[in-house]
Amino acid sequence: MNDETRGGAYCEMRRECGRMPGYVKSKTNTSDGEYFMPLTESAILAMPESDYMNAEQIEFFRVRLVTMRDELQGKVDETVEHMREQETVADPADRATVEEEHALELRTRDRERKLLKKIDQALERIADKSYGYCEETGEPIGLARLIARPTATLSVEAQTRRERMQKLYAD
Repeated sequence: MNDETRGGAYCEMRRECGRMPGYVKSKTNTSDGEYFMPLTESAILAMPESDYMNAEQIEFFRVRLVTMRDELQGKVDETVEHMREQETVADPADRATVEEEHALELRTRDRERKLLKKIDQALERIADKSYGYCEETGEPIGLARLIARPTATLSVEAQTRRERMQKLYAD
């Protein structure tokens, strides 16, 4: 039986290796071992509240954050390479277009650089076991919010309060 007929990409683990954090045992067992599959968003959301930020959930978010960081780092490397390729164009309109494209790309990379910093901070919070809890209140941020925004540091209520105060004092 191949991965496609089982309905997804599975990580085969031998019985003696034990259970992998961030993975759940599939219903498929074979004579030569057990199959484990990565937790999905729906599996995370289906867990009881008492399991909030258990080892499997922490591993799920750690893998997600590391993947995001790797993808963003790849884009940064592409941008550096692209910026080194100096296109020489004689027409002033074409040159302006190229310069505008470079400016847009640099703004995008600046946002991604800031996101990389937030990802690293989230990975540090995972290491110190404070990930998933609001920085202001200490309450759980919530799995749905963390799935949507893995770098979140505030609960929805705390973020709403902060935005309300910023708007109040910004006007």
